[in-house]
Amino acid sequence: MVAHVPAGASDDERGLLLRFIAEGRAGLRRSVLGLSDERAGERATASELTLSGLVKHVAEVEQGWIARAKGVDPAVARSQENWDECFRLVGEETVAGQLAYWEKVAAETEAYVLGLDGIEVTVPLPDEPWYPKEDISVRWILLHLIREINRHAGHADIIRESIDGKTAWGLMAEESGENWG
Repeated sequence: MVAHVPAGASDDERGLLLRFIAEGRAGLRRSVLGLSDERAGERATASELTLSGLVKHVAEVEQGWIARAKGVDPAVARSQENWDECFRLVGEETVAGQLAYWEKVAAETEAYVLGLDGIEVTVPLPDEPWYPKEDISVRWILLHLIREINRHAGHADIIRESIDGKTAWGLMAEESGENWG
């Protein structure tokens, strides 16, 4: 998984934005490394947030934004009655299942973005109070996804360290099989 976007990467803007999204995804995905579904579902702070819930939420959010950009409905419709289900595993859902789903979402995001003539194309949003009122560009969506994913990756760092003391750097070392200590 990506740990850092290389400095001086020769990507165009679109490629660079996708690399930053991949970096954020890797950080959040890494937060559940080696944890059972039960441990990943623990509330380790005063917050209701859990690692498994964050993974599920961010996968759904990414899929939803890209679906809207494509002009289709998101795969999962949330309402005031079930919005909290995007922050926790329900039924037969597992961390592994959510990670696999997110991997599929990531591939769809990248294929969609790379297939566009440009990221300045604008898309309308639903008339809901939490969306901007004006049409937004795919560039805006990509920047929003960077912010959304990294915000929750930060939450995940705190939760994981509260669960078992493992830090983001320690998890990167563990994932790579290297001894950084």
